[in-house]
Amino acid sequence: MTDLTTEYLGLKLANPLVPSSSPLTRSLDSAKQLEDAGAAALVMHSLFEEKIDYEEQHVARFLAEQNIGYAEAESFHPAADNYTSYQEEYIQQLESLKASLDIPVIASLNGTSSSGWIAYGKELEKAGADALELNAYYVAGSTEESGQDVENRYTELLRDLRQSVGIPVTMKLSSHFSAFIDFARNLQDAGTNGLVLFNRFYQPDIDLDTLEVVPRLELSSSMESLLRIRWIALLYGQVNVSLAVTGGFHTKEDILKALLAGADVAYLCSVLLTRGPSQITELLKGITDWLDKHEYESISQLKGSISQQHAIDPAAYERANYVSVLDSFSAPPGVQR
Repeated sequence: MTDLTTEYLGLKLANPLVPSSSPLTRSLDSAKQLEDAGAAALVMHSLFEEKIDYEEQHVARFLAEQNIGYAEAESFHPAADNYTSYQEEYIQQLESLKASLDIPVIASLNGTSSSGWIAYGKELEKAGADALELNAYYVAGSTEESGQDVENRYTELLRDLRQSVGIPVTMKLSSHFSAFIDFARNLQDAGTNGLVLFNRFYQPDIDLDTLEVVPRLELSSSMESLLRIRWIALLYGQVNVSLAVTGGFHTKEDILKALLAGADVAYLCSVLLTRGPSQITELLKGITDWLDKHEYESISQLKGSISQQHAIDPAAYERANYVSVLDSFSAPPGVQR
């Protein structure tokens, strides 16, 4: 029987399919469906430090700064006994998932300050998270910040957090770094146990009727997986951390390519939102059938076998292949070149 097990962040997983942060991992019922369909672990939706700060400021204004019109009553502010904060709701959900699921639960933290990452990271560890994913989403929009400043911001936050939590930590990153392998090594030195490639930035759009800047959410496509696969192939063997891919993994072919490049797991999101949790079962069957057909006995046997280190043509992952790609284009019939 084909062995689909893999190791990620020191956790032994039954297979490499991990539902990532989405509405499906918010609900206990849908999380159970994901587990029943074959999910090896799941990543919770992110706990946003900015949202916690906003909520605290809002509550403070409501309770401590209200003007009720009676001087003798200004010192009395009713306690919100039945109020459950955003952070408390997240902790309660994490505890509920841990109590109901047999698979590992990875908490996700989107923090903006060292103190926030440490405080909330410790709370998530205390609540039972098996690992912590740092969703490092930061847009450097100031001319006062250099590329090195941005990288230092990430490594310093990570280093501070690592001194305070004992569970595995992985960094979810964007691809917007000029020397990604060097940056990955710096994160390894700062204490990360893994890297998740790549965060999808939800780009703002301009409404031509209202002239307002509005959010725009587009689900991923398989084409996006190629960037992730390329960088996993380049990183494999050059860093000693777990490697995960996220963004654009919809088919068994997408996932197998990532594993061949060197990924330990593939995160799933858009495909589950459009096709439902049962898609995990179908993907696992497709992966198993492919492994059997090509006489692989296990996931570990194929993992990294077509990384840059082991590819027949290592230069194919770099610019040397650029001209060949351009020359391979054929114009549609009737279109002159």
